Amino acid sequence: MRVPPILLSTSSCYPSSTESCFADAARLGYDGVEVMVWKWPETRDARRLSELAETYGVPVMSIHSPTLLLTQRVWGTDPWGKIDRSVELAEAVGAEAVVVHPPFRWQRDYAAGFVEGIARRQAATEVKLAVENMFPWKARAKDGSRTKERHAYLPHWDPVGLGYEHVTLDLSHAGVAGQDSLEVARRLGGRLAHLHLTDSTGSNRDEHLAPGRGSQPCEEVLRALPELGFTGSIAVEVTTRKMKPDEREAALVESLAFAREHLPSLA
Repeated sequence: MRVPPILLSTSSCYPSSTESCFADAARLGYDGVEVMVWKWPETRDARRLSELAETYGVPVMSIHSPTLLLTQRVWGTDPWGKIDRSVELAEAVGAEAVVVHPPFRWQRDYAAGFVEGIARRQAATEVKLAVENMFPWKARAKDGSRTKERHAYLPHWDPVGLGYEHVTLDLSHAGVAGQDSLEVARRLGGRLAHLHLTDSTGSNRDEHLAPGRGSQPCEEVLRALPELGFTGSIAVEVTTRKMKPDEREAALVESLAFAREHLPSLA
C-alpha cells in the first residue's frame, strides 16, 4: 500500500526564490517539488535542480512546462520545443510527469496537431505528459448585464473528451469552468495522472485557494483516488503572492495537512 506523494509547487512560493521553495518543502514535510519552468534560470537547469533536491532532501517529481501566457518566451517561442525541453528536463532530474497546458486559440498550427503530437511524444518517453484542464475565459459585457465566454484554448479547455493518455486535474480550474472536480475525476478514470490540489469558490478568477477554503469537493476527490486507479502525485498549487510570510506558511501547512488527512492509501 502507498500514499501518493504530496509535492509543493514552486508557483505556491512565488515570488520567493526556487531555492526557498525547496527549503520550505523540506521544512514543512512535503514529499517533493513540482518545478514551474519560469524566467529564473535555475528552473531550467537540470544540474542546479538536482543539487537543490540533494541539498534539501526533496526530489523534483514533476515539471510544469512553460506554456502559460506569462512564459510565452521562456525557452523560445516554439511551443513544441518547450514541451520537448520540458521532457528532457524531467528525464534528467528523474521527474515522473510533465504538466502541459493546451494550445491557445491563436496558436492554430500548433493546436491542429496537438493531440497527435502529444501522443507521439508520449510513446517516446516514460515521463507522463499530463495535459491540464483549463477553463473558458469570462468577461463582463460593457453594460454589465451579462458575462461573455471566450473559448481561448484549442482543441478544447476540457481534456475529458480528447485522446490524451494522461491528464492533470486542477481543482481551481474546474471551479472557474463551473465543473464538479469529483465528476471530472471519475470521467477521467485511469487517465488521471496528476492532481493540482487547490480550491475555488466558483469565481471567474482562477483563485487557487488552499484546499477546503472554497467550494470544490477537494476531500471527496482525494478519497476517490483508489477507485480511479490513481498512481500519480499530488502538487499543492495555491496562490500566496499577496500573503504575509506567516500567512503563506500557514496556507502551505494547512494544505499539506488537508492532503494527509484525506488521502487514503493506494494498492
